[in-house]
Amino acid sequence: MFVFNYGAGASAGSVWLMWILVFVILFILNEVSRRFKYLGLFCFLILPVTLSVVWFTVLRETTYTDWFHLAKVYSSTAGCLGFWCIRHLHGKNKTTGREWRLAGNKWALCFPPLILAVNILEAVVRDIQVGVQYAAGGILADEAMYVLGGSWNYMNGIAGILNIITITGWAGICLRKKTPRDGSRDMLWPDMLWFWIIAYDLWNFAYTYNCLPGHSWYCGFALLLAPTICAFTAGKGAWLQHRAHTLALWCMFAQTVPSFIDEGPFAVASSYNPAALFVVSFLALLSNAAVFVYMIIKIKKTKRSPYKSELYVDLRKYQEIKALAG
Repeated sequence: MFVFNYGAGASAGSVWLMWILVFVILFILNEVSRRFKYLGLFCFLILPVTLSVVWFTVLRETTYTDWFHLAKVYSSTAGCLGFWCIRHLHGKNKTTGREWRLAGNKWALCFPPLILAVNILEAVVRDIQVGVQYAAGGILADEAMYVLGGSWNYMNGIAGILNIITITGWAGICLRKKTPRDGSRDMLWPDMLWFWIIAYDLWNFAYTYNCLPGHSWYCGFALLLAPTICAFTAGKGAWLQHRAHTLALWCMFAQTVPSFIDEGPFAVASSYNPAALFVVSFLALLSNAAVFVYMIIKIKKTKRSPYKSELYVDLRKYQEIKALAG
């Protein structure tokens, strides 16, 4: 699946150690940015503003300036800021004297599923574009990266659409209660359970492998695993928040040091093996189709709307996450 481009004394062991280091740093930075309110604000407001000045001045000859990379870094950062506001903005109504929280506003809770769906749809369009324009292989005009289009792009495009359709229960988004061990006030999404997250990870990995093959070792492998492990351990129920945090931090790093994943000694390329491309996208399609079928079965069984209410309220994992709210 991958080809290690050893350089400057790098070896298979050192490349794997670098992958582990990237994973660990992403995990730790997510923990810091979620647990400490104002450090989170620094990471997703002050830091990107400062780095933007550097990107368009000092680093303007080396950083990514194409629309795709800029859209990714700024849209993921916007997601982090939106989630921060949902988690932390509150006050008292001067007229009624009642306490209010942004997390209690139903319109505000439309933001997480909307930005998630737009992000997925953007990648679906990219997959289809690569399938249509690069069926015989070619260099992406805006990224100077070789891609090989094929049936895998269309399979994964369908998988992404199914992934959007199966986003359920955002009306139940809530905040984690403060405890002596965790005062993060994480944005919990009880209806977003492990099967949807795994299906998303398989789809997104296939997307990076299809459309960003030179970056998928890190941004498709380590970057997807870090928020997933956090969502199943220290930060249960807050996968989308973890995903936004790690994606924004990675994009800021990649914008600042693009040579790390493009041409450095630890850069890892795709093998461009059609069989590997097909299998990865087929697994993504299969998993998302299974989640879709399961969603339909639950709708028929419970008579609940997946978009107006929560769908998986009878599942133990849902109840475990809901118990963390307060």
